[in-house]
Amino acid sequence: MATSREESAAAARRAVTHLGRRLRAERPAGALNGTKLTVLSHLYRLGPSTPKDIATAARHQPQSLSRTFAELQEAGLISRRPGEHDRRAAVLTITEVGRDALVRDMAHRDAWLARALDALTDAEVDLIRIAATLLDQIAESPSDQDQRADQAKTTVR
Repeated sequence: MATSREESAAAARRAVTHLGRRLRAERPAGALNGTKLTVLSHLYRLGPSTPKDIATAARHQPQSLSRTFAELQEAGLISRRPGEHDRRAAVLTITEVGRDALVRDMAHRDAWLARALDALTDAEVDLIRIAATLLDQIAESPSDQDQRADQAKTTVR
C-alpha cells in the first residue's frame, strides 16, 4: 500500500507532467525546440557557462548537445569564447537576440498560464506560487545517480 508521501509524489509527478505537456503545446508555431530552450534558459538564469556545465544541468552528455550549441550560435542566440583559465575550453553566453527569443517564448506561455489562473481564487493562486517555489526546490535535489556518484568519489579517495 502506498504511503501518503508516495501518493503525493505520484500526484505531483502526474500534475507536473500534464502541465509540462500543455505548456509545450502552447508554444507558438516556429518556436525553438525544448533542448534549445533548455540551453537558453540555463544561460539566462545562471550566466555564462561551459558546455559541460549546461549538459550536466540538463542531464545530457556534452556531445549530445554539440549540434544544439552550434545551431544556437549560428542563429546568433548564443556566443562562444575561450575560457579564461583553459583557452581550449569554451564558455557560452546568451546574446541579446537569444534573450529576446527566450523572453518572447516565455511570455507566450506565461500569458496562457495567467489566463488559466484567472479561473482560480486569489488564495488558490497564492498556493500555486508556493507550490511552484517548492517544486523548484525539489527539482534541485540531488538524484539517486548524483548520490551514487558522490559515494563512488568518496570510496575512490
